[in-house]
Amino acid sequence: MEEAPTLSITMLGAGQEVGRSCCVLQYRGRTVVCDAGIHPAYSGMASLPFIDYLDWSTVDALLITHFHLDHAAALTYITEKTNFRDGNGKVYMTHPTKAVHKFMMQDYVRMSSSSSHPLFSPLDMTMSMASIITVSVHELVTVCPGISFTPYHAGHVLGACMFLVDIYGLKILYTGDYSREDDRHLVKAELPPVQPDVLIVESTFGVHKLECRQDKEDRFTSLVHSTIRRNGHVLLPTFALGGAQELLLILDDYWKRHPDLHHVPIYYVSSLAKKSMAVYQTYIHSMNSTIRSRFAKRDNPFVFKHVSNAPQTRGWEQEIAYGPPCVVLASPGFMQAGPSRQILELWAPDSNNGVIITGYSIEGTLARDIMTEPEDFVSLKGVTISRKMSVDEVSFAAHVDYSQNADFIEQVKAKHVVLVHGARSEMGRLHSALTSRFKDRGDGVKIHAPKNLETLKLSFPRRKIAKVVGTLGTNPPQTSGVISGLLVSNGHSYTLVNSGDLRDFTGLPTSTVTQRQKMVLDVGWSLVKWHLEGMYGTVQEGYDEDGVPTIRVMDTVDVKHSGAHELTLEWASSSSNDMIADSTLALITSIAESPASVKLTTHPHSHSHNETDAGAHTHPTFGVISSDTRIQGLAMFLQAHFSNVELHVPDVSDEEPEQRGEDPYLLVQLDATQAQVNLITLTVHSSDEELQKRVEAVLDMAATTVNLLSESFVSRSSKMSSLETA
Repeated sequence: MEEAPTLSITMLGAGQEVGRSCCVLQYRGRTVVCDAGIHPAYSGMASLPFIDYLDWSTVDALLITHFHLDHAAALTYITEKTNFRDGNGKVYMTHPTKAVHKFMMQDYVRMSSSSSHPLFSPLDMTMSMASIITVSVHELVTVCPGISFTPYHAGHVLGACMFLVDIYGLKILYTGDYSREDDRHLVKAELPPVQPDVLIVESTFGVHKLECRQDKEDRFTSLVHSTIRRNGHVLLPTFALGGAQELLLILDDYWKRHPDLHHVPIYYVSSLAKKSMAVYQTYIHSMNSTIRSRFAKRDNPFVFKHVSNAPQTRGWEQEIAYGPPCVVLASPGFMQAGPSRQILELWAPDSNNGVIITGYSIEGTLARDIMTEPEDFVSLKGVTISRKMSVDEVSFAAHVDYSQNADFIEQVKAKHVVLVHGARSEMGRLHSALTSRFKDRGDGVKIHAPKNLETLKLSFPRRKIAKVVGTLGTNPPQTSGVISGLLVSNGHSYTLVNSGDLRDFTGLPTSTVTQRQKMVLDVGWSLVKWHLEGMYGTVQEGYDEDGVPTIRVMDTVDVKHSGAHELTLEWASSSSNDMIADSTLALITSIAESPASVKLTTHPHSHSHNETDAGAHTHPTFGVISSDTRIQGLAMFLQAHFSNVELHVPDVSDEEPEQRGEDPYLLVQLDATQAQVNLITLTVHSSDEELQKRVEAVLDMAATTVNLLSESFVSRSSKMSSLETA
């Protein structure tokens, strides 16, 4: 069976921008949200995704790819300040991500508590943490019927993953931030073994090509070393977790190989410094083989020989600023506030000093502005500060460049690629480059770049496959054959079963509704049987388990003589059975007014059935017609089409044979003309040719209908096993 359901993708953040990542996937009544971050360039409510756009009680799963604030910091607000908890939504992230997320959010709450309108309280953060479900990489997680997902390594930072989401068989790969480059401690993003229908991928660096790893490290250490040689201080604004650990590994290794630098201290300035190191040492198994191998040899790579935490004394910033040369890694990486901003303001006027931007800088942040090398900038206190220190950029941001991104897209082989997490200009150039690349190859890949709140709708014609089980599956189907059963849907799997197998193969409870209708009996029981045979052909007559005379109609409806003047209709309710019961009820209620009934109940007679039968046969109730079910049906059919009719049954008391005749007949009266229908020979005689043709046409339909009923239902008598033959 073919169907074409629609996948809706709506960006509540990171649509043609970097920051507040939040992607909503809606398909066949299910909703999955990927990431819930803030925008570092804004504060308060303005930093959140466009959360009012979505009814959060409808969300089935909220998946967090990694712990960076622009991907996870809005989670607490969503779980504690929206109606998210009114539904059955669940929050998932990997074990390392949750461990680091806790520290990141504690620091974020502490930093934002000084603002006039903090987004949430420490208690809100604690409550939100309790609702997080941790998962392992490569673990298949079933959220609810129809939704499952599997995390895969994404590189980027410790614990980061991309999610392969399956919603009723439709597969969507959401990468989050990912890196395909081998670095000092992380495994690079892996290629999922399943081909998705849709790939939602970051576009942070657009069409740029990044330096190779070795050239980048060499240029970085060279800049650090040259600044120290000119008796300057080096500021490395970085995030407390992620990029900082990579830089520390590089610097510690470089210091080991350069004894002339051993007297130059490397400070790691962050309130999360000690906590972050503990987390990294806990999750060594999540890192690359080099780190795991060193750790196995009791050589802990995160116990640095040349790195120390910043002094804890008051005014340590002044001591460092005016002391001997040193290297300082300080958070946050965007330098909006905190230690990195304080140190920048102290060191900026000295041309011997230098700042090296090592991560991706979001538009609107000081880290992005300082890269233009302005002559001055405004401090947090509103004072203009002259900038004379050198500014350099060596990107260790663990994001893919154009070449890596395009190669990954080609290997994934999704027919729809959705670009997110990129500045509008960068994303636009990437969109054009990828469109041109795949158009030339004729792969049929479509590239999309939705803006925030712009819903992208993608249709996917799909084929439903049903598994035939139980008694229906005992005989293999033949070509062009027909299989009838109940189609049971469970998630995105379908099963075709016989109704009797429903409980055994689906676990669904079954029940039968038996309907009973009682009515007054105005005529004889035998007359009821005669009318039922005339309408339905052969019926089964017998007794039920209580000995009540019963007639079964079409192997469906039991007509019971339940009292002296009472009939009871009984049947198992269904759409088809109810229609048969309705027609049976209508027939029985019209018996008393039937012309045939009046004639049959007022003309007892004898009749010779055939020429060889010399004996007389007495019919006190029916006359000759009761012995021939076919004749009964024809008579009733004709009576239904002509209102003014008379049924003539021959009687031995008639003195004139020509009046008595040999066969029963029906006299049809229409205005001043009449037609006589022989119910044995099925011939019509009338002086009116038009009336004769009309009656012949009706008679022909009657004969065909009665014959079909007789052939169809005569075989049903063998199924009357629950009744005894009268």
